[in-house]
Amino acid sequence: MTDGFEVPDAAATVLLPAVVARVTALADRLGVPHDEVFDARRLSSASGVPESVVKALLGGRPAGEPDLQARFVQRLALLRRTRLKPNGRKYTQQEIADGAGMSRQQAGALINGDRRPTMEHCDAIQRFFRVHAGFLTAEDPEALASALMRTEQELLQQLADRERAAAPATQAADDPLERLLQDHGVRGIAWRAAQLPTDQHRDKVAEWLDMLLESVKRPES
Repeated sequence: MTDGFEVPDAAATVLLPAVVARVTALADRLGVPHDEVFDARRLSSASGVPESVVKALLGGRPAGEPDLQARFVQRLALLRRTRLKPNGRKYTQQEIADGAGMSRQQAGALINGDRRPTMEHCDAIQRFFRVHAGFLTAEDPEALASALMRTEQELLQQLADRERAAAPATQAADDPLERLLQDHGVRGIAWRAAQLPTDQHRDKVAEWLDMLLESVKRPES
């Protein structure tokens, strides 16, 4: 642990190739062009990773990893370029400061790289720009993998929609199990759970589902 930030474990370095392989397989199954799902500009905007680094990582090549502060400054600059106000202009330092609950001086020092960010700074700025936790701090391979996992979810939904449209209506109506699989995306949940690296991870998913089921269980009449 350093300055309140967790040091990523070794799993992050092997996660990206696995996600790339899954997205590739889904894209091929759906007939989606690879240059669409692996568009470097889109993935850069979604992950905060520079386009050149996205291309290198997707090509299986190592890329220089900036330190935490440099990564923070780089990704905050990307947020200011890509997450604009409704009028199309960048948020000012004062607007970021107000939205993140800090002084203008603090915001300016963080934006210019003159001050090392804390976890609280990161959380506040991520909430202001409405990006996911870790956007400003995750190492490049982990950040890119997270962006591709969201692409994976979209492709899984497309696949489920296509299978639902192709299935005979009478089959879904007559078979309660088939209807459950189609209506609630069970196949997608099971498929993603199967990609988890260990039984311990899958047990966590099962525990979460048990808790969710318990919370929504209707009282017996």
